[in-house]
Amino acid sequence: MNDTHPAGGAADTAARAAERLIAEFRALPAGSDRKREIITELDDNAQALPFLVSVVADPAEYDLARVESATVLRLWPPADPGLRRRAGRALLTALRDPAEDLVRQYAAMSLAPYTGDPVVATALDTTAWADADPLVRDSARFSIQEAHRLQETGGSRGT
Repeated sequence: MNDTHPAGGAADTAARAAERLIAEFRALPAGSDRKREIITELDDNAQALPFLVSVVADPAEYDLARVESATVLRLWPPADPGLRRRAGRALLTALRDPAEDLVRQYAAMSLAPYTGDPVVATALDTTAWADADPLVRDSARFSIQEAHRLQETGGSRGT
């Protein structure tokens, strides 16, 4: 394969950047704020999406890294249907984390692009009206409004 091909070269560069940043992330201590910064650097790198899905779903991971991962998944939902489903389910896992209110808020706020999955849509609706935390309820309501807007415009961010 010719590495001078523009599309292949850009994809290879993105993959190498993602690999380097993910390796750095994994080598850091649990509460390092550099983890959050790395997630920000991976913001629009499609190669990093599976990694971000794993970060947001991991209750043992640094909370601010999980918040940033949820935000990236809201802004850049995976185009691949299987990965998109896993991302939505990972956000649901974060939403159900009783120890992390901030993570729960961001997970709820990030679910709009994933409401094509009936499990996500049902959980989001339930959260919007029945969650004990008013900020999580408000975030879920925001997501429901955003999901309706995305349906009306026929698209979603990042796809």
